Amino acid sequence: MKDENLVKKVFSAVGNYFRHTDLILWGLCFIATAISVMMLISISYAGFGKQSLFVIQLIGSMMGVICAVIISIFDYHTLAKLWFLYTPVFAILVLLTLTPLGIERELTGDRAWLDFGFTTLQPSEFFKLVFVFTFAYHLSRVKEIGNINRLRYLIPVLLHAGAAIGLILLQKDTGTTLVFIFIFLCMIFAAGLSWKYITAALLSAPIVAYFLWEYVLKEHHKDRILVLFNLDGNTLGDGWQQSLGKIAMGSGMLKGKGLFSSGLSFVPEIYNDFIFAHIGQTLGFIGCVGTAFLLLMICFKILHVSMCAKDSLGRLLCIGVFAIIIFHSIINIGMVLCVVPVVGIPLPFISAGGSSALAMYAAIGIVQGVHARSSSKLMFESDGGRRGGGAG
Repeated sequence: MKDENLVKKVFSAVGNYFRHTDLILWGLCFIATAISVMMLISISYAGFGKQSLFVIQLIGSMMGVICAVIISIFDYHTLAKLWFLYTPVFAILVLLTLTPLGIERELTGDRAWLDFGFTTLQPSEFFKLVFVFTFAYHLSRVKEIGNINRLRYLIPVLLHAGAAIGLILLQKDTGTTLVFIFIFLCMIFAAGLSWKYITAALLSAPIVAYFLWEYVLKEHHKDRILVLFNLDGNTLGDGWQQSLGKIAMGSGMLKGKGLFSSGLSFVPEIYNDFIFAHIGQTLGFIGCVGTAFLLLMICFKILHVSMCAKDSLGRLLCIGVFAIIIFHSIINIGMVLCVVPVVGIPLPFISAGGSSALAMYAAIGIVQGVHARSSSKLMFESDGGRRGGGAG
């Protein structure tokens, strides 16, 4: 009898979870993962990557789903308040990339991976989520006790963001640094930053751009930007990878050559940063538009959850996750379309990488947690129990 009651409670809890989670958002993410696995199988079949790529992607995605469910079950208010426990851990992991454990990426000089022998890990993927949590908590606390537009509150907020961005800068990872900057901009704007500060920042942008160009950017960074203005004349130099990606993507025409065609073209990092080129050559223009639309729908669903959030913390958490996914999507696709320089940013849920897949699903777990606690009843409250709202 006790066993039967236990089984009923388990099924009731699972049913309650699914009733208070965003099933459409889950479905969109699963479709993206299916596209990823399909592309990686095609890439390995063509001999452009290891056969283990899709296996690692599946394992990373499954682990990510488990993490997402666990994260969504916990109250995001509690997770935010526990920032002092997980922030030092992931900050140390980022710093470890600067030690002999770190792996330097060829050609770029980035040191963003840790080599544990049996596997590699990219700590910055998870540190993005740590930053989203800590920054959202900071901004929400400011909203409770004061006004973010007062310097006594704004300066600590800027120092908070500067510390996180500076830590990533130590890795010389330009792409991830840009992601952190975009997260910061989206979240501080959503927190109610005054237009006078925004206007001042826009007016000073040309001066900052000049300073960065003259004194900060390395020669290879400048070359990647300049090559966009003369890509056809630099197909054997810095524009080589993007030229190959553009040719490969365009070769698929409207419907593509097929996943296992014998005439597929090789592009460096085709399984990772340039997987969108492979989508183009195998599934054609239709596949590219469909993939872009899928990622856009994921972003719209996250924005919808943010608008339905019952407090500023939940809203800001969703805005942070939205910033990660939309920036990754735009920049990655832009790299393949040759409208932005190559900065090594993967396509969310689709590019190969266990760390990236796990982190993306963990981010979705944050959004699902906000969604569940924005509904009329707590996630795991039984139907016959007390009806409540909010964050429990």
